[in-house]
Amino acid sequence: MEQKRTSCYANIICRVLRVQALLIFDEQLAKANQKGGLIMKQKIQPKDLITIGIFTAIMFVICMGVAMLGYIPIFIPLLSVLVPLVGGIPFMLFLTKVKKFGMVWIMSVLIALVVALMGMGVWVIVTGPVAGILADLILRSGDYKSAKKSILGYGVFSMWLIGNYIPIVVTRDNYYSMLVSGYGQEYADTLMGYIPDWSLLPLLAACFISGVLGALLGKALLKKHFIRAGIA
Repeated sequence: MEQKRTSCYANIICRVLRVQALLIFDEQLAKANQKGGLIMKQKIQPKDLITIGIFTAIMFVICMGVAMLGYIPIFIPLLSVLVPLVGGIPFMLFLTKVKKFGMVWIMSVLIALVVALMGMGVWVIVTGPVAGILADLILRSGDYKSAKKSILGYGVFSMWLIGNYIPIVVTRDNYYSMLVSGYGQEYADTLMGYIPDWSLLPLLAACFISGVLGALLGKALLKKHFIRAGIA
């Protein structure tokens, strides 16, 4: 009788331990699934790539549209102001959809590659990705929810444009010869007068400041989108 009672108690204890083990296993499994889901959410998905592609195309069209004014020499240095100002609106709309690290960097790489392939200079292949990764880091530091970091991020992102001006200063003689053969000496002399060999830093500053102003403009026009995206 005593042996049966002991056996019964042992069975009960085993069942309790089994239930507890199952509960612990289920809890750990739920945590693992939750963590895995979080990791998946943090990774760039195909829909994110589509968003990047759409806004990259918009930014490139703006860049090319403004660049067409370059047939008038004065507009070449003014590209450092006009492109960031006009591009601030679609870029800030893009940021309302950016919640993952790398999306801005991918955009910068795509823009740089297309610009280089269009014959607008190879230096953007360097300045584009560098500006893009710096902007992405700034945005991530604000958890992609900081309006101030978004404005600062676009200012830094806009500095990719300096890559278009580096050849004018670094390879000045070759660039001048190319301008003379393509557009004539009067155009070449006028453009070189607008962009002296000390102008890189002022142009870089113009890109950044105009980017900040463009971001402020975009934020003001897209206020409802920012509120909906939780960016404050």
